[in-house]
Amino acid sequence: MVTAAALAFAACWSGERRAAGKPPVKALVSSIRAEPRTFNRYAGRDSVLEIVASLTQAKLVRIDRRTQELEPWLAESWTTSADGLVYTIKLRQGITFSDGVPFTSADVVFAFKAIYDEKTGSALGESMRVGGQPLVVTAPDPATVVVRFPSPFGPGIRLLDNLAILPRHKLEAALKAGTLAKAWDVSTPPSEIVGLGPFVLASYQPGQRLVFERNPRYWRTDARGGRLPILDRLTLEIVPDQNAEILALESGQIDFTQTEMRPEDYATLKRAAEQKKVSLVDLGVGLDADTFWLNLRPNRPPVVQHLWLLRAELRRAISHAVDRTAFAETVFLGAAVPVFGPITPGNPRWYSPDLPRFEYDPAAARRLLAGLGLSDRDRDGVLRDRTGAPAGFTIVTQRGNTALERGAGFIAEELKKVGLSAEVAPLEVGALIDRIVRGDYDAVYYRFLTTDLDPALNIDLWISSGSAHVWNPSQVKPATDWERQIDDLMKRQVASLDLAQRKALFDQVQRIVADEQPMIQFAAPKITLATSTRVVGATPALLRPSILWNPDGLGVK
Repeated sequence: MVTAAALAFAACWSGERRAAGKPPVKALVSSIRAEPRTFNRYAGRDSVLEIVASLTQAKLVRIDRRTQELEPWLAESWTTSADGLVYTIKLRQGITFSDGVPFTSADVVFAFKAIYDEKTGSALGESMRVGGQPLVVTAPDPATVVVRFPSPFGPGIRLLDNLAILPRHKLEAALKAGTLAKAWDVSTPPSEIVGLGPFVLASYQPGQRLVFERNPRYWRTDARGGRLPILDRLTLEIVPDQNAEILALESGQIDFTQTEMRPEDYATLKRAAEQKKVSLVDLGVGLDADTFWLNLRPNRPPVVQHLWLLRAELRRAISHAVDRTAFAETVFLGAAVPVFGPITPGNPRWYSPDLPRFEYDPAAARRLLAGLGLSDRDRDGVLRDRTGAPAGFTIVTQRGNTALERGAGFIAEELKKVGLSAEVAPLEVGALIDRIVRGDYDAVYYRFLTTDLDPALNIDLWISSGSAHVWNPSQVKPATDWERQIDDLMKRQVASLDLAQRKALFDQVQRIVADEQPMIQFAAPKITLATSTRVVGATPALLRPSILWNPDGLGVK
């Protein structure tokens, strides 16, 4: 299987560079782990779509993923009202979409209408609200946009980094017809996918690859005035298997991946680095720790029969039962640090080291489980509840991701030691995401991808009404007192314009989450990236996409 995949890569990769009688094409090849589900950033939210959007679209402002500073992008400049509620944004002039249609303030107004429209059902619509209210966006002239916030908002227009500006002239008819959510699906001809980004989608072969070519109308230039992007072509090979991916990287058939190096691949890639085949970049402790959570939706049939599945004592027992030091050594081969909350040391501005810790203590785990009425009635090492049913659940995780599969297996084995019956069910990533969205699972072990280091810009994870409040999303009202407390704290945190106050409020949120354990982290990986030595101009960052967040500066030797 690996050899066949590698041969397939070789055919595509070498052919791309051997155009007889023509100058070499400036081209790089990367890999992605899954198929795109849509090309419409307003209708979807997954890592592949983020990558496609970073290549083909642009935003008003952009956060530099290395420095965390805000940069003007499609916006040339802006001013702020004295009360911090109104931003007047001047747009760059002379910019056109990839099909030659001019970009104006009308496209910005359209973008906000699109994400706020109920028929679109856009997750962006939720993330682009403040205090549950939408921003009011007007366009006094083609070059000016006025954005009015409904209430004070700590991050300010940093929020706009979430929003790619899609073309009004291509999508407005679908918005008016109420069908925007279905527009630009993966069957759409590539020529219809129009944007303001450095590349255009040239072709998509399902199960194989996406090919992007240079957008000749791209508006940015380098420091010397040269047109960007530097590359003529960028190919994304679809490689679900990590072993095939690493083999292709080591042998030079792809130039980089979208994920960090696995610990088990370090020795192989270290040798390749010594042979000048690849370059390794150490980025330190990652932002995203793989996360375990139970489905806390109260009306699921298993929960109705077994209410102990909703109890905090169960979650605390699970946290006590897993040896985090052994977890870091076994799952990440030592290339990780134990953690007790969702914010890792890789995010020093918001990380809180003083949180409740459920240290490794199997005896404490057993006491908590006994307090839930779970006992080993048959003396077979398996706890049962008062109905006689085994106390346990199935953990779904991503098939083909070795760290996730290994981590889920480690958790299951640790839980069995304290009497919980835990089975692991790996699923293909698309099926896994579908199960999570539908709430059709007992427990999940997966990785959240941080989109911004500021918690106010990940608000839908923290608040009970958020669609990304994974353990019990989109609640009409908070299901628990502690979630109500978090809602209140986050409301104040988001509204404060004082950074120190915002940090103190978010520390309280982290303490509640660490105590209630609705999502449990065991270790944060140390991040090392590998690229071929052909790659130049890369600016790797901890936030994903680590390399393709800044694609127009990529070049090739």
